[in-house]
Amino acid sequence: MEPLDFDKRLAEFGVELPPAPAAYALYIPARLSGSQLFISGQLAWQRGQLHHKGKLGGSATIESVKEAGRLCGLNILSQVKEACGGTLNRVSHCIRLTGYVNATPDCDSQAEAMDGCSALLIDVLGDAGRHTRTTVGVGSLPLNASIEVDAVFELRTAVSVK
Repeated sequence: MEPLDFDKRLAEFGVELPPAPAAYALYIPARLSGSQLFISGQLAWQRGQLHHKGKLGGSATIESVKEAGRLCGLNILSQVKEACGGTLNRVSHCIRLTGYVNATPDCDSQAEAMDGCSALLIDVLGDAGRHTRTTVGVGSLPLNASIEVDAVFELRTAVSVK
């Protein structure tokens, strides 16, 4: 079975990827190791602004953190596309997401908040977007971000899509 054309699916879903955000501190956004692509933690950057700040269970609502997770997913896909020479079609599948949700100590909705990112990857990549996942609540994140997500992808060496 031919793999899906993920670049075409972006357009079909009306998803426009933003430019890949620059690293915020002393790290690189992506690292290829063998056939695996590791994406550093992405925040909810959009047009140069960090969106949906605050703690889940405090000033941030579940809806705003899910939207922030979706923005993290867009930035993850942007990093993948940049690391793969301008295409998503080198992706075989997403292996793993790790979500860090800025949350109050009594909050227990982190998994639901992370669904914003997971749903985006499944929408764009289909079955190749289904992944393993860990989501944890943390006491703070850089810039008071509500969520940060990192990812690992398996890449194809030969690309042939339908």
